Amino acid sequence: MGEREFAFARNRHIVAHLAQRTGFLVCVAWLALTATAFAQSVILPTPRLLTTMPMGAQLGTTVEVSITGEELDGLTDLLFSTPKITAKAKPGEANKFLITVAADAPEGVHDARFVSRLGISSARAFSVSKLAEITRTKPNTTLETAVELKPGSVCNATVTARAVDFYSFPGQKGQRLIAECATTGIDSKLVPVLIVADAEGRDLVVNRTSGLVDFTPPADGKYFLKVHSLTFKGGADQFYRLALQPVATEAPVPRQAVTRSVNAFSWNPEYQFNLPQIAEVEPNNEHAQAQKITLPCEISGRFFPAADVDTYEFNAKKGEVWWIEVASERLGLPTDPFVLVQRVTKEGDKEKLTDVAELNDIPPPMKPSSNGYSYDGPPYDGGSADILGKLEIKEDGLYRLQLRDLFGGTRSDRANVYRLLIRPATPDFALAAWVVHYELRNGDRNAQSKPLALRPGGTLALEVVVNRRDGFDGEIELGMENLPTGVSAAGLKIPAGKSQGMLLISASEKAPRSIGIAKMMGRAQINGATVTRPVQLASMAWPVRDATGEIPKPRLMADVPISVTDAEGAPITVAAREDKVWEVKAGEKLTIPLKLTWRSEVSGQLRLRPYGSAITGLKPLEVAAKAETADLVLDFATLKPAPGEHTVALTSGYVVKYRHNPAAVVLAEAAQRKAEQEAAARAAEAKKLAAEVAGSPAEKRAAVEAAAKAAEEKLKSAEAAKAEAAKRMKAATDAAAPKDIADIVVSEPIRIRVLPADKK
Repeated sequence: MGEREFAFARNRHIVAHLAQRTGFLVCVAWLALTATAFAQSVILPTPRLLTTMPMGAQLGTTVEVSITGEELDGLTDLLFSTPKITAKAKPGEANKFLITVAADAPEGVHDARFVSRLGISSARAFSVSKLAEITRTKPNTTLETAVELKPGSVCNATVTARAVDFYSFPGQKGQRLIAECATTGIDSKLVPVLIVADAEGRDLVVNRTSGLVDFTPPADGKYFLKVHSLTFKGGADQFYRLALQPVATEAPVPRQAVTRSVNAFSWNPEYQFNLPQIAEVEPNNEHAQAQKITLPCEISGRFFPAADVDTYEFNAKKGEVWWIEVASERLGLPTDPFVLVQRVTKEGDKEKLTDVAELNDIPPPMKPSSNGYSYDGPPYDGGSADILGKLEIKEDGLYRLQLRDLFGGTRSDRANVYRLLIRPATPDFALAAWVVHYELRNGDRNAQSKPLALRPGGTLALEVVVNRRDGFDGEIELGMENLPTGVSAAGLKIPAGKSQGMLLISASEKAPRSIGIAKMMGRAQINGATVTRPVQLASMAWPVRDATGEIPKPRLMADVPISVTDAEGAPITVAAREDKVWEVKAGEKLTIPLKLTWRSEVSGQLRLRPYGSAITGLKPLEVAAKAETADLVLDFATLKPAPGEHTVALTSGYVVKYRHNPAAVVLAEAAQRKAEQEAAARAAEAKKLAAEVAGSPAEKRAAVEAAAKAAEEKLKSAEAAKAEAAKRMKAATDAAAPKDIADIVVSEPIRIRVLPADKK
């Protein structure tokens, strides 16, 4: 067996194993694709914003920003997740914008996206702060070419490959300075090494892990910062923001704002528990120093200094149930909280401590991928190193709670704060969503970074997970609001006790070009009241075509923009023939006629599988290419779903012969024809004037020669334009040549109402 055949067979085994494990068989449709899929592109083209330079701006300023990306043709706008940042295209310069940040814009990281022919792009982080901004514009790989970085400023740059970037700064004896090279938290792939050096370039302080240096100059003078990649790699995706800030001696370390990680979704800073507020009081490390508290309460503290243990003491009565929550890692900090609760009794003059509860880590709603790309779970980890757990009091008495950072033994950072909440049960839930996780060839996670950019007639599936809080176990209804014109959404309920659901977003066949900032939400009944919570969107920061060589990096998005393009339709639309709720009695069969619309050439057949809250386990429905109808038969005697309404999606892999922007070929052809005609006219004119030079009288020859020379210059310009037009024509023609692309089709939602069986 050859290497290619072996890889294909291996992936058949992996996908089949997944089918047995999960019941969600989107990826099984992949098996309908032949081994040639390994040479195909994956997913239809979508707009992606890859870089901005600079990556941020100061409050109250206007800066010029250059962008790079995919599918930039037809670029019209650059949008931000806050209306306080606006952009105008720079006239005459491609892919450049003038960005204005209002003086009252919120500090922090915002999402930037562009709008082009195919709609809204993926996001890239854009930072806003009070620091003065500079952008490196020249090489600075030697001491002599170092860029001056003044305290209180930040420099935007891309690391130089196989070299070190140098920055100089003035140091004053005893003045504490914090240098930080921000990368991962602003979507960069750079793993930085940050070094402080003396005036001769000799290293004084080196950090190869966090990109942060806390430095107090030993004497007045000139110092240097050195930045390089841990592997000395370069490239446009290896960008950074180098900040230098003066800080008081005992002040917390200031950090640049970062994007929110997916595991932060279970902590909503807007939750209002209305608890008495308490501040941690040191010293409270030892049991004899325990800080006395009364439950319930919320405590603000910090893991400082190194090896800090915060001890709190309270009285509790038998039968009480308290929920303990710690937020620290979910605040964006490198911490791992651990709680130990002990009951305190006396044996003579000695205290006896009995362990009551140990709390550590919030488990993920769904078991994530073991390594970020293997298909044994989603590549999104919704769990957290923070704490959310229950404390049941079995006996009256005195109790002590000790809180520590498991990784805090060697770290001494005042910025590592926490919020400790001890409260009665407050049932609630938090939600996150991402594009349905599948792979269409080995290791390809390209689909994970795609934006919610729809084609008319297309449907996109989002997987939604829930973190259930304080014992809430009820059903959650999913939905969306503020959708663009022609776009609809249907949510599959998250059943009681379950952690997963789905949202289906569909654009009608006649949907016009439009963009909307949507709201995803989940609704549930808690203690007789309707509770609505937002669904936070997660995505990969970068497209990853081969996750075996690069682990995808996920984060939460700031908002939920959705667009529809008018440039091209979805290759296939699958829908029920009638838009209605299909009714069936429990135990009976239901036949749902389907209609299929084919807008492109597709290889092979579709193998449609239903997916829904209760409709799983069916064999694929095989539909031949170009078939306009098919029947979906559901036997509810076998399926046995609970009575009620269910929403189902049908999914299949397919390979399409995709032509990229054929309209551009027509335009390029017209432009080429015009350029050729212009060149021919200029050539004829130049030839005519050249002939006139020889026969012109002496007194007119100078004027005729000047006219002939001008005609020659115009001919050269016309020939250059002709060559450029031919080049653009070839590029458009090459891009529009049919290319095999593997993708997933998701049907429009099919709604089914299962009625109770007739009583016998």
